[in-house]
Amino acid sequence: MNNYELMVIFTPVLSDDEFKAAQKKYMDLVKDNGGEIVHSNPWGLKSLAYPIDKKTTGLYWVMEYKAPTSFNEKLNIQLLRDESQMRFMYTALDKYAVEYNAKKRGGVSSLTEKAEA
Repeated sequence: MNNYELMVIFTPVLSDDEFKAAQKKYMDLVKDNGGEIVHSNPWGLKSLAYPIDKKTTGLYWVMEYKAPTSFNEKLNIQLLRDESQMRFMYTALDKYAVEYNAKKRGGVSSLTEKAEA
């Protein structure tokens, strides 16, 4: 089982219920294929750096999960079929990224945050 992070930008025309249903769909897909959800973080509506399909905003969602390497191809196919997503990216996390994310969720401030204070 490897650690991954998935970021999806959904179209801003989704209602709250549709946004939550889309998140649940992908979390269930991970669980049904032997994976484990580590953390899910809906960022909500954010401005895009550049327009995508003439839209300047998008609903961002980030999910950290553990899954077998072969699962990513299934996830990729499902994401490409989904018309509600505008962009997506999944990234393999090394042990340092996993540790950083865990500390960030736990509220431990980083060294740069301490230096700024």
